[in-house]
Amino acid sequence: MSISFRIATADDLPALIGMLADDHLGAEREDFSDPINPAYVNAFNQIEADPNNDIVVGVLDGKVVGTLQMTMIPNLSFQGSTRCIVQAVRISSELRGQGLGSQLMDWSVDRAREHGCVMVELASNLKRPDAIRFYKKLGFDPSHQGFKLML
Repeated sequence: MSISFRIATADDLPALIGMLADDHLGAEREDFSDPINPAYVNAFNQIEADPNNDIVVGVLDGKVVGTLQMTMIPNLSFQGSTRCIVQAVRISSELRGQGLGSQLMDWSVDRAREHGCVMVELASNLKRPDAIRFYKKLGFDPSHQGFKLML
């Protein structure tokens, strides 16, 4: 099974929000109501306008089935290099375990290289052990302890 990838458009928002809400953590924090919460539209517009940010979608048979956000960040560390932060990685729940997530991550790593990034970073919630195993299998090294301060 092979999916194609492209940059998301505003028309993809319902599918994106649906995937974000489609797990035990997302169900508690996302708003999958209709009409779309204007906060999502505002955030999408800001991301779309930022040349260092992309929301990527994976499409299978004309349907959006995967997504992630990539942010390229110029840095002083690593001799003034650029790194890529990957967030909000999702594959439609009915299609998980079929290799689509690996294809999505491989595509994003290649895109980060094209942007001159020296590394790709991501964090995964400790309540998602399957995701953590998945990232380790792809070669991501759990080298750091992450911290968040909710505001």
